[in-house]
Amino acid sequence: MPLFDTFVQELKFKVLSEVAKLAYHDELNSGKVMEIAEKIIPDGDPTMRCCIYKERAIINERIGMAMGGDQEDPNVVEVLPVACDECPVDGIHVSEACRGCIAHRCMAACPKDAIQIINHKATIDKSKCIECGRCLAACPYSAIVKNTRPCVNACKPKAINIDPNTRKAIIDESKCISCGACVYQCPFGAIVDKSFITKAISLINGSNDNQAYHVYAVVAPAMASQYQDVTTEQVVAGIKALGFHSVVEAAWGADVVAYLETKELMEKGFLTSSCCPAFVNYIHKNFPKMVEHISHNFSPMAQMSKWLKETDPGCKVICIGPCIAKKSEMLYTKAKEHVDCYITFEEMQALFDAKGIDLKSLEGMDLDNASYFGRIFARSGGLAVAVEEALKEMGITEEQFKFNPVACDGILECRTALMKAQSGVLKENFIEGMACENGCIGGPACLSHSSKNRSQVDAYGKLSMEKTILDAISVLNIKE
Repeated sequence: MPLFDTFVQELKFKVLSEVAKLAYHDELNSGKVMEIAEKIIPDGDPTMRCCIYKERAIINERIGMAMGGDQEDPNVVEVLPVACDECPVDGIHVSEACRGCIAHRCMAACPKDAIQIINHKATIDKSKCIECGRCLAACPYSAIVKNTRPCVNACKPKAINIDPNTRKAIIDESKCISCGACVYQCPFGAIVDKSFITKAISLINGSNDNQAYHVYAVVAPAMASQYQDVTTEQVVAGIKALGFHSVVEAAWGADVVAYLETKELMEKGFLTSSCCPAFVNYIHKNFPKMVEHISHNFSPMAQMSKWLKETDPGCKVICIGPCIAKKSEMLYTKAKEHVDCYITFEEMQALFDAKGIDLKSLEGMDLDNASYFGRIFARSGGLAVAVEEALKEMGITEEQFKFNPVACDGILECRTALMKAQSGVLKENFIEGMACENGCIGGPACLSHSSKNRSQVDAYGKLSMEKTILDAISVLNIKE
């Protein structure tokens, strides 16, 4: 079974792996970096673009992103201009299906008189067209179509536009929430997330086999859905083999978050979750009046990192997950005090390859700290289930506090709930916001997006040794 959904992911993996190999041997500043493009794109006929020289130029841009990208660009997602030039940008236009009918419904529907019939065929005056789409709906032959770039279509916050001069995608940082949907959906791989894989390697190498300081891996529970032929326990063993002192579940932090957010919800009466950084960013940029209702608690990743730093002063924490927005959380929120580095599952796989780690050959290692409820944070609706469980474990009856959540699956559902809440017509008192459809298991940096991911996460949750949230957090000294 293929490891990745697309060849774009595979190409990204190859670049990350080659950069990681050099980083492990402290050779990033050598001339070997310049040899990567030719290694990935050998001499011969081009397979992706017009010529192998353009293919290599794109690989070199990807190498730059693998090494941290443009440090002056605060966004963790960047467009590679050299790679962005193949998608049509015609917008609404008349196709060959136009029959030159005499009804002229398209003309009647156009509010700007942008359509004329020339030589028995509808013609659109682009200088007048506002791309409202009414003509598309009116045409009985579906002869009027709209070409929307995949990145533009994927970006629900409408942060991507097309430069009219260069015809290349540009990202509006004032709207971008770093969700990474455009990264996954761009069929040419022209939009890429900055990688901190070299920093992760530097932290591990600098620990001197964990003698100078301990390096912890905090792994998202979505890990349980990443491999079809490798057990979660074998993945844990693989992560440990990368040189970590210990592997810890972010789901353990999720148990803490479920407990703390439940208490906060009871105190305030209405709350929006703080676990998904893209959702939180979306509120800040689009619903500023709702910011006061965002939970003040850390995300599970940051909560677990905070506990590790308090328990083992001087340690370093590298978090691993399916989310690109977590990179933004690491850089620009209060989580930066506790999270030293974040890498994605794609980057984790590149580390396995660079170190020659074969997961199938490893004896598995258990993770037994988190409860079922912490582990199902990985999928949409999991947080709401966990809060409901926390209320029961606290002995709170429905008469004392009625919990009425709405689990938003994707930004469009988040937008609907937030609009209702801002207008005072939302019936629910807790918004669980997930920017990615299906939750973290639908994250843009997942190795694959399978219909089995949800059931895999639920099955992994049921293997937990801790049966309640309070059992899972009982050994933690929670500082509220």
